[in-house]
Amino acid sequence: MDFIGAYSPHNLMFLLEGFYITLKVALISIILSFILGGLVGTLRFAKIPILSKIMAVIVETIRNLPLLLIILFTYFALPEIGINLSITISAIVALTVFESAMLAEIVRGGLNSIEKGQMEAARSSGLSYVQALRFIILPQALRRMVPNLVSQFISLLKDTSLAVVIALPELLHNAKIIQAQETKYVIPIFLLIALMYFIVNYALSLIARRLEIKNA
Repeated sequence: MDFIGAYSPHNLMFLLEGFYITLKVALISIILSFILGGLVGTLRFAKIPILSKIMAVIVETIRNLPLLLIILFTYFALPEIGINLSITISAIVALTVFESAMLAEIVRGGLNSIEKGQMEAARSSGLSYVQALRFIILPQALRRMVPNLVSQFISLLKDTSLAVVIALPELLHNAKIIQAQETKYVIPIFLLIALMYFIVNYALSLIARRLEIKNA
C-alpha cells in the first residue's frame, strides 16, 4: 500500500472532480425525482379513474427493474429511436425515472397514513379536495415521510456509482482510473472514497434525525 503516492495532490484533485460530478448528478436527480415522484404519488392517492391505474402500472414496472438496466437503456437504447443524450444527462434521466417510482410509493404511503377524518373535516369546512390535500393532508404527510425520503436520497447518492458502466466521470470512475495506474493505490483510494461517501450520507442521516425530532 502506498498512501503517500495515492493521496498526491493530482490524485486528490481528480477524485474531488469525480465527487463533484457525483454530487451534481445526485442533487439534480433528487430534485427532479422529488417533484415527479410527489406528483405521481399524489395522483395515485387521489384515485383518479384510469389515470391512477396507469400510474400504478408504470410505477410497479419501474420499481421491479434493475437500475443498472434503466441506465444502460437510457444511454444505449434511446439513440436507436433518435433520442441522443450525453453521459451526464443519461445518468440523470435514469436515476430520476427510477427514484421517482420509489418516491411515488413513499408519498402515496405517507398520504394514506393520514386519518381519513382529516380529509372529511377539511371538506366539511368548505375546502375543495385540492385545497384540503394541499393545506391539510400533504403538510402532515410530508413530516411523516421525512425519514423515508432522506433514506431514499441516500440510496440515490450511492446509486450514482452505477453510472460507471456508461463512463460517467463520477467518483468511482475516477477512482478506478487512479488505482489502475498502480496496484499499491487500490486500498488507499477505495478507503478514501468510502470515507467521502460516508461523510455525505451520514450528514444526511443526521439531518433526517433532527427533522424527525423537530416534527415529532
